[in-house]
Amino acid sequence: MNIGAVAKACGVSAKMIRHYEQIGLIGHSPRTEAGYRQYQERDLHTLKFIRSARDLGFSLDQIHQLLSLWYDEKRSSAEVKQLAESHLSDLDERIQGLTAMRDALVRLSESCCGDDRPDCPILEGLAGHGPVSSSPSQLSKQKAQGV
Repeated sequence: MNIGAVAKACGVSAKMIRHYEQIGLIGHSPRTEAGYRQYQERDLHTLKFIRSARDLGFSLDQIHQLLSLWYDEKRSSAEVKQLAESHLSDLDERIQGLTAMRDALVRLSESCCGDDRPDCPILEGLAGHGPVSSSPSQLSKQKAQGV
C-alpha cells in the first residue's frame, strides 16, 4: 500500500506517518524504484494502534513503550496496566486543573454585571485584584483541601 492508502485506512495523515517513521514509532518502509514508500499490513495495524493510543491522550514516549510491550510476546500485563494507570492518574490531575479553571471562570463571570460601565470584575480578577486572584493550580489545590 502507498502512504495515501495507509493514511486513509488508519485515519492518520501522511505527514504524521512520515513523522512516526522518522521518530521510530514505525519502521522505515521499503521504497519503490521511484522512491515511493510501500507499507505492509503490519504497518497498518501499528498505525491504527498508534491512532488509538493518541485518541486516549498517550504521549509519544508512552506510545513507544506501549508498542514495545505490544510487540513483546513475553510481556507481563502488569507492565501495561501500570503504564495505563499512570496515564489515568495524569488525566485525573489534568481534569482537576481544568475543573478548577472552569470554576474560577464561572466565579469571575458571575461577578460581572456585563453592563455599559467600564469597571469589570473579570479584568480585575485576571489582574489579581478581584474575587478570583488564585491561579488554576492554586485553586485546584484549594479545592482538593476543601478550602
